[in-house]
Amino acid sequence: MTRDRDRDESGRARNARPRDAYGRPLPHGAPGVPTMPDELTLTPAEGVAEAQRLLDDDRPFHAHEVLEAVWKAAPEPERELWRGLAQVAVGITHLRRGNERGARALLDRAAERLEPYADDPPYGVDVAGVIRAARALRDEPDPAGTVRLTPAG
Repeated sequence: MTRDRDRDESGRARNARPRDAYGRPLPHGAPGVPTMPDELTLTPAEGVAEAQRLLDDDRPFHAHEVLEAVWKAAPEPERELWRGLAQVAVGITHLRRGNERGARALLDRAAERLEPYADDPPYGVDVAGVIRAARALRDEPDPAGTVRLTPAG
């Protein structure tokens, strides 16, 4: 028996299943961790702050959702910055899920994507630090490892 998929007004599929802290789908009706709303709108500064809060709370999947929302709304010259930051969060998510190979690939792509922003980082993002941390996790995958988007202070 197939179950009809939940769809939005335009017919796009939504995943109504609850998710765990690392974004893995749980059975229907199971308690899950709230995800970010599809229509999330944040300024870049709000997005950085919220993504860092989520990373600090060990919710990298949700940090990725926040960064993805900013990426989709960003002007073209900044899109790769947000895409790279979102990939870092997904890489950390893969580490938490035990997918070391996927984590390495995402962290490597993210670091490369972020390189052009290292010399003039916007919105208080410590791009050089994020690149170093992403490459360190790529080279020595640590399931408990994380990244700071902004300088510790």
